Amino acid sequence: MTQQDRSRGTRGDYGYFTPITTRWHDNDIYGHVNNVTYYGYFDSVANHFLIHEGELDIHDGQVIGLVVSSGCRYHAAVAYPEKLEGALRVNRLGNSSVEYGVAVFREGEDEAAAEGHFTHVFVDRVTRRPVAIPEMVRRALQRLEQPRADTAKG
Repeated sequence: MTQQDRSRGTRGDYGYFTPITTRWHDNDIYGHVNNVTYYGYFDSVANHFLIHEGELDIHDGQVIGLVVSSGCRYHAAVAYPEKLEGALRVNRLGNSSVEYGVAVFREGEDEAAAEGHFTHVFVDRVTRRPVAIPEMVRRALQRLEQPRADTAKG
């Protein structure tokens, strides 16, 4: 594991933020938000972006996004009733798929409490076959793309 793998991301690593409301049942018996709940937060942050910024029609559109891969690193415990913010960036943008970088921040804190990633494959709602990312969604996602390490100038 490299030093970069162990470091905590900061707000500057992400381009989109939305509030997360913690709920009483998010806490587990140990008094903090259960690890599985973070995945719900991540999914909500990405879908909030797709709906509000990419104009994805989740109810009647021909294209939907399916999660095919995910992961999370936990840096600090959070608990109800803390105010949190979800953050989003694009790690990789393909023709029919996108890998998001996602994070959870305590309100007002610069370092992430948890960071993760997941991949959406965009598919036809009926056939479930991969399709090109809709143009409005693609343009929105491009605004959140992170420079790749092998092409970044420094």
